Amino acid sequence: MPSPTDEQAHIMEDFVAGNALRVQAGAGAGKTTTLKMAAAATPQRKGLYIAFNKVIATEAAASFPESVSCRTGHSLAYAAVGRTYARRLKAPRMSSHLVARKLGINGPVRLDADRVLGPAQVARVVMATVANFTHSDRRDIARQPVARLCGWDDEDAIGVLEQVVPTLAIKAWADMMSPRGGLPFSHDAYFKIWSLTDPQLPADFVMVDEFQDTNPALLSVIRAQRSTQIVAVGDSAQAIYEWRGAIDAMNAIEGVERTLSQSFRFGEAVAAEANKWLEILHAPLRLRGFEAINSRIAELEEPDAILCRTNAEAMAQAMTALDKGKRVALVGGGKQIRAMAEAAIQLQEGRGCDHPELCAFQNWGQVQQYAFMEEDGQDLQAMVKLIDGHGAEKIIDVADALDREEAADVKVSTAHRSKGREWHRVKIAGDFPEPKQGDDGRPGKVEPADARLAYVAVTRAQHVLDTGGLSWVDKYSG
Repeated sequence: MPSPTDEQAHIMEDFVAGNALRVQAGAGAGKTTTLKMAAAATPQRKGLYIAFNKVIATEAAASFPESVSCRTGHSLAYAAVGRTYARRLKAPRMSSHLVARKLGINGPVRLDADRVLGPAQVARVVMATVANFTHSDRRDIARQPVARLCGWDDEDAIGVLEQVVPTLAIKAWADMMSPRGGLPFSHDAYFKIWSLTDPQLPADFVMVDEFQDTNPALLSVIRAQRSTQIVAVGDSAQAIYEWRGAIDAMNAIEGVERTLSQSFRFGEAVAAEANKWLEILHAPLRLRGFEAINSRIAELEEPDAILCRTNAEAMAQAMTALDKGKRVALVGGGKQIRAMAEAAIQLQEGRGCDHPELCAFQNWGQVQQYAFMEEDGQDLQAMVKLIDGHGAEKIIDVADALDREEAADVKVSTAHRSKGREWHRVKIAGDFPEPKQGDDGRPGKVEPADARLAYVAVTRAQHVLDTGGLSWVDKYSG
């Protein structure tokens, strides 16, 4: 194991002293190595490392000291209570129509003079509300706000749904808590059931990774620990999953604050680019590049990876690369985009669909109107343009033509899916919009969520970064 840097040495000293820690670790700054060093310094103590996903937990288990168990939060929950629900996890998919029947939703709900929700649509809102509850730290589902689904998220609609959904959500949650229940059951459901027991984790210390994107239900478990040393590690500048219920919990617990600012992923040129975004975010951390890597900013014709803001742009980039005869992989696969295209075909035929983002619409024209006429529908514009421009069938064909990552000439990814990844040569796609100018002609404000996503994107590059669609940052920093 390498000699620790000064920053790592300070963290190890605090850890050995038994202090709770909050470590802000910049991109590529060796946070996992630091945690291994700290754990190795107290081999007599039993440790638990909670990873963001199973892949990271498996990799960590191969290199952490034997005194440390490397798990995901869900694996801990499954061992405690989840195995009781194993039968339910293996149950076949269930349509919203059948869910509605099981919940006793027999009639429609009128939202206003123009909108009526059928039983299946009401069931989708109920189950989305329950799903949100499983991610939350609430203990009573009756206090869970009604889920806001695309097309039914205005205040008038929510006002009506608030009279109907809570009672049904209580009924659905009661079903989920029973091993013999009949409604769809997810891994998040047993995690929530486990978290409500206020479990005490079997360890002298707990190290929690990616704490800037923590599930509130997991945070409630960490907070419930009575005599366990907690080490929370993350990077607030990389908190990019708020849209799916995650929170930046770096300030949610007490502890000595430390930083890791020496990146070992890239050299000074990429670090300087990353620091522009950290400046916009007013982050206290600034990255230092690794002297052994001579990274540079340059235009790339043959990148290893192309990073996009939206799924639609990722698919457009994949199409372009395929047309050039390249073997292309979409990080995370093409399943989500294929499902969107299949839903578009159903809506174009006027049949409605079960897609969670499009289930509020009866036909494709309604989707087009919502995307381009409603402010809340702007996120759908890129996908609607893609489908209208190329045809849903073409999107499906492209999704089926994608390669595995290990066989691909170029990897295409959204910035969200690139989290935790790195490539030698990275190009930023052109769908990261520059803020609109103000009425006075001055540059607009960069929203923090956009700056965090940009920071994640540029810090995936190790050697060469083509800033492409984010080159406008120089107007806003310095």
